Amino acid sequence: MVEVFKTNVRYKKYARKVVTEILNHFPELLVSFDLKDCDNVLRVEGSDIKENRIKNIVNAEGYLCEALV
Repeated sequence: MVEVFKTNVRYKKYARKVVTEILNHFPELLVSFDLKDCDNVLRVEGSDIKENRIKNIVNAEGYLCEALV
């Protein structure tokens, strides 16, 4: 299963911090950013993705996050 989120994370150092925080909660997931994409995409891959919890983690770091359909 793959979920893709639109974010306003713009820089690698902040993306790394967000990825680390997500992995602290969900170490079994594969998490990455594509900051070259116009939507600064956060890609999360795994068998049990909690969309709302991912959004809450990103929001708690001070960034916007919404699922792309």
